[in-house]
Amino acid sequence: MGIGSLQRGPSRKRWGEGGIRGWFSTRKLAAKTQEWKKDFTLSQGKDAPAGQSEEHSERGHWSSKTDYLLSMLGYAVGLGSIWRFPYLTYKNGGGAFLIPYAAMLALAGLPLFFLECSLGQFASLGPVSVWRILPILQGVGITMVIITTLVTVYYNVIIAYALYYLFASFQSVLPWSDCFAWADENCSTTPVVSDCNTTLPNGIVIHTNYSYVTSNNLTCLNGSLTYKQVQLPSEQYWNKVALRRSSGLDETGEIVWYLALCLLLSWLIVGAALFKGIKSSGKVVYFTALFPYVVLVILLVRGATLEGARNGIEYYIGTQSNFTKLMEAEVWKDAAAQIFFSLSVALGGLVALSSYNKFHNNCYSDAIVVCLVNCLTSAFAGFAIFSVLGHMAFLADRPVSEVVDSGFDLAFVAYPSALSKLPVAPLWSFLFFFMLLLLGLAPQFASIETVATNVQDIYPKMMKKMRVPVTLGLCMLLFFLGLICVTQAGIYWVKLVDHFCAGWGILFAAVLEIIGISWIYGGNRFIQDIEMMIGKKSWWFWLWWRACWFFVTPVLLCVILCWSLVTFSPPKYGSVEYPAWGSAVGWCMIVFCIIWIPIVAIVKIVKAQGNLWQRIVSCCRPAANWGPSLECHRGERYSHMVDPHKETDQEIPTVDGFVHKLE
Repeated sequence: MGIGSLQRGPSRKRWGEGGIRGWFSTRKLAAKTQEWKKDFTLSQGKDAPAGQSEEHSERGHWSSKTDYLLSMLGYAVGLGSIWRFPYLTYKNGGGAFLIPYAAMLALAGLPLFFLECSLGQFASLGPVSVWRILPILQGVGITMVIITTLVTVYYNVIIAYALYYLFASFQSVLPWSDCFAWADENCSTTPVVSDCNTTLPNGIVIHTNYSYVTSNNLTCLNGSLTYKQVQLPSEQYWNKVALRRSSGLDETGEIVWYLALCLLLSWLIVGAALFKGIKSSGKVVYFTALFPYVVLVILLVRGATLEGARNGIEYYIGTQSNFTKLMEAEVWKDAAAQIFFSLSVALGGLVALSSYNKFHNNCYSDAIVVCLVNCLTSAFAGFAIFSVLGHMAFLADRPVSEVVDSGFDLAFVAYPSALSKLPVAPLWSFLFFFMLLLLGLAPQFASIETVATNVQDIYPKMMKKMRVPVTLGLCMLLFFLGLICVTQAGIYWVKLVDHFCAGWGILFAAVLEIIGISWIYGGNRFIQDIEMMIGKKSWWFWLWWRACWFFVTPVLLCVILCWSLVTFSPPKYGSVEYPAWGSAVGWCMIVFCIIWIPIVAIVKIVKAQGNLWQRIVSCCRPAANWGPSLECHRGERYSHMVDPHKETDQEIPTVDGFVHKLE
């Protein structure tokens, strides 16, 4: 009998004796063996075996890297890229403005963008819970979320405006193309002469009104024309029909019902896109983030074929760029502010979106790609905008500078007026406002996900079961908060919140964020955390980032913050001044946003142990549960890390000698 027979004989006997019971025992042993192998692999600090997920099963993660990149791109490329950057370029020396713009991208925008992406991905936590890295500054995360919430309230009102104009475009004649029944005597599509100098039959030159000149068949002398102050039909339509704007913040008026319905629709769209969290929004952004580029190309091609387009583009980039503008501090301040706000840093959204990444995702290359695409999009959008505005100036026989504007006046007055003069105007109007709608929705998805992520971190089991009702409930709550912005005084409230909350409050949070991580937690230590995700890099690779994080970026942010405070002026909409109580409400809002920073710091210090200095030092060290969320990623540096889902007051020594305390 051979060796094989000796082995097979007892095996068949045991199967016969054990029967089904023996078979199940064998299966259990095999399953247990696989589990032991998996545990051993994880204990060595290696990634999970192929075919097994190393990421969160409860928290979730992006279905693909493309979902993440498009979500980040949609979050960064917002309305400001369309209605703010082109105007700033024209205002600050044309093509010369790209020099300070690129410099501020490299020195302020990109370093902070990379820092926030790395922070969220490393710990897989939202903008509040991620401050386990530095418990004394957890109030910074709360400030970011509150500001984001306030911004989403009025940002969706702007989306409602775009929806209203989108629906209004479904007419053979655009309602703002001419002075219809809603217009007053100041409405005109062409300049109106009020008076001029003329020569009477007897040779005497007099200055008289234009009606007298025309009624007596006289002729105005060259260079003597005085024009009447008139308003374009699109301007009166925006104020009288779309907004039904009141005289000021004091006159609230009634809710504009069609704007309220558009606001409700916009919130329903946001809620529907987020009902499964990033799993659903990650698919929607394939359309909301990419289709605006299609529309921009269409508008650019159409605009480039129009008469006067060249004049508009020359005004945009400057046939001879004014490099003397670079000597003005205001130009550099505008470049820094545009970079800072267009990238949406210090709002918590970058941390929230990156927290759903896989641990070893290359967040470094992601940050560079998104920042560059965002800036190139802004520059490209300027050509599409100014080519059409150049045609408008040509038709009106006016300089391009007289038809150029930014913000609401560009999106809902100047550009719609220009589009109304094109053949098949409703089509171009529909495409433009559809683009605005998509550009507004993509950042809104990320903003609401930022708020939902914090709920997810606090109540993970509840969010897993009740994601849909929580998301819809949040959207409905924010809808009701936004109703004051669709009253007849709504535009004043939109401007008020934007003026106070979306300004230096964000700058203040950003300054504390980068100083806290670079100087208190430790920039070199944070670099070691990043290298755990993207691999070891040379010392030269980190030289630039060290210079920015330790010195350049904090100094620039402090300068911008101080400049914003020194040059602060009370809000106003057009020529309408705000009442004193309106400014007081704005100050109350911003105080409510930032007051959580000292409150949370005081609470953390009070709860700590030891004398005052020991308590402060304790709160300036990472919590015991700070680090990679999954054990397989912690390695030796975080081998003593407490389970991030558990709370403990025990102080635990770590490999680098620091004592972490979870509060």
